[in-house]
Amino acid sequence: MAARTKTTKDRPSYRCTECGWQTAKWLGRCAECQAWGTVEEYGGAPAVRTTAPGRVTTSALPIGQVDGRQATARSTGVPELDRVLGGGLVPGAVVLLAGEPGVGKSTLLLDVAAKAASEEHRTLYVTGEESASQVRLRADRIKAVHDHLYLAAETDLSAVLGHLDAVKPSLLILDSVQTVASPEIDGAPGGMAQVREVAGALIRASKDRGMSTLLVGHVTKDGAIAGPRLLEHLVDVVLHFEGDRHARLRLVRGVKNRYGATDEVGCFELHDEGITGLADPSGLFLTRRDEPVPGTCLTVTLEGRRPLVAEVQALTVDSQIPSPRRTTSGLETSRVSMMLAVLEQRGRISALGKRDIYSATVGGVKLSEPAADLAIALALASAASDTPLPKNLVAIGEVGLAGEVRRVTGVQRRLAEAHRLGFTHALVPGDPGKVPAGMKVLEVADMGDALRVLPRSRRREAPREAEDRR
Repeated sequence: MAARTKTTKDRPSYRCTECGWQTAKWLGRCAECQAWGTVEEYGGAPAVRTTAPGRVTTSALPIGQVDGRQATARSTGVPELDRVLGGGLVPGAVVLLAGEPGVGKSTLLLDVAAKAASEEHRTLYVTGEESASQVRLRADRIKAVHDHLYLAAETDLSAVLGHLDAVKPSLLILDSVQTVASPEIDGAPGGMAQVREVAGALIRASKDRGMSTLLVGHVTKDGAIAGPRLLEHLVDVVLHFEGDRHARLRLVRGVKNRYGATDEVGCFELHDEGITGLADPSGLFLTRRDEPVPGTCLTVTLEGRRPLVAEVQALTVDSQIPSPRRTTSGLETSRVSMMLAVLEQRGRISALGKRDIYSATVGGVKLSEPAADLAIALALASAASDTPLPKNLVAIGEVGLAGEVRRVTGVQRRLAEAHRLGFTHALVPGDPGKVPAGMKVLEVADMGDALRVLPRSRRREAPREAEDRR
């Protein structure tokens, strides 16, 4: 018998397990998402097909004739979330909110569900991780009970779509997308095929009905959104919910936004009664005291486009071990180590090398931008000399290895925020631009100029005028 000819249908095909990209040959790296080791064989190569032109649903129009009012954003009732979304939820938009377990995702979205519900706009909250009674207990605690807020506990996609037909909501909240599965697709809930099917069905339903959808997503141990990267490509908005479990502060960052900017940040405070937005969160990052304390320095950081005043604290003690400790909280260890080296070499402060050094921020804020370098260096120098910095002083600037103080972005916005909160003196790099009226600003070129703000005596002195420190 003649051997059967190997056809195109018999050749193996390969697919990326992260994004679903397909190829006819094996590759070590996915050409779509650039992930290594994710391309695996899954079956025969797809047959080549052609699609004939079909009937169009709506005629193409000049873009100037398209009605943009249908995409007008509607407020969620939570101003801080509206800030990140770009004004609110757009009808038909699908938003993915991801965050670590216990950070407060379900609490925030339940609060949004209650505040967005009205007689004209119903809200459907579908939970796949808890029972309806458990969600009701949380709603009673945070006062999120509303007559037009509907609650369902489902893990079947067809049942979720059935609830949409029955309730006809303007807003759907699904907690979470990894817990819902379609019976027509093989695989466990949360797998690539299931997540793709569930997300695709809900996106189609949202676009057809003009319904806004909020999806809760899980994250991996590295902080990335769990599941295939395809999910992030399909949705319109991707938000990350961040925060230290032991701190009250929570931040919502925009990672992707088709309807607004991605550099906005929403600030929230998590407490026993629920979660509330913080229009002015700088108070969480400061310690109010009557007299200045050695080892503390204030700076202004930018979270997105929002300036926040934060406090850096440092403490140095004699070490009892051969290798002194270097402990940080809220600061990058590498940047603190670099500031120690600059102070020792350029600032001629040699007492730091043999002492235990502890540095931290107040309120759980994380300072990672270079603009906090000057404040870190001054806090360390103040702790080493046991001399407090002048009161009502903020320090802004990046410090280089040569000891120079470099310019940073948004100096005017930072100074305006510091002036609004009552700070009267500031150390900044050269050419800061327009300075708020009544604020004394000292331009420093290097660490030698910056260290001159430390009083030469150990007694507490009132802050001197910036002109006298030039």
